[in-house]
Amino acid sequence: MVIGPFVNGAAILLGGVAGALLGDRLPIRIRTAMPLTFGIASMGMGVVLIVKGVHMPVMVLSIVLGALIGEWCYLERGISTLCARLRNLIDRRQPTDPAVKESPKEFIDQYVAIVVLFCASGTGIFGSMHEGMTGDASVLVAKSLLDLFTATIFATTLGLAVAAIALPQLCIQLALAFGAVILLPLTTPAMQADFSAVGGLMMLATGFRICGIKMFPVANMLPALLVAMPISALWSAIF
Repeated sequence: MVIGPFVNGAAILLGGVAGALLGDRLPIRIRTAMPLTFGIASMGMGVVLIVKGVHMPVMVLSIVLGALIGEWCYLERGISTLCARLRNLIDRRQPTDPAVKESPKEFIDQYVAIVVLFCASGTGIFGSMHEGMTGDASVLVAKSLLDLFTATIFATTLGLAVAAIALPQLCIQLALAFGAVILLPLTTPAMQADFSAVGGLMMLATGFRICGIKMFPVANMLPALLVAMPISALWSAIF
């Protein structure tokens, strides 16, 4: 039974509501310091998964080819544009949340960032597929702990709109998890391990991005998850 997506969705919902209720009562020093903690936790999770890889060249080749595909398709730009349009649609249909402290432009910029972080992050996509193939929900559960506090921090300024992200995220993760179940009979332990290593590398890049150290285009790396297993199978067959 798949539980990770439900745990992750509940974490964002609870965090969004709690943050909107807290508002300015949460000290500014906590709002600025906690993202650094989230980032280093993501890096640690990534390292744990990277060491599970069987073929290091597969990990390198997958992330390079995946990033090339994503850059060629302008994947991250397309996701950001779509999120901005959805946010504008919401703004036209409902009054502004009184908890929102940002100007419209700042609000959209931050809202797009967290929609991508919650719904289209490498950690979430990888974690959903990982649970579908292995039954191991640990990646999504660990991500849920981070998302709970991340949603709380952002909701102190963006309001209840943060909690609304839980629904599309749940739908995306369930689709990925059940899709991965179909692929499971076609995989081998080595393919799953190499897939985990590629996902771990993306989680490491996500950590750098959250900390503001280096803004890796993580969304453009998402195709690496699609090519990791085929490359692993081909590598094993040849070498």
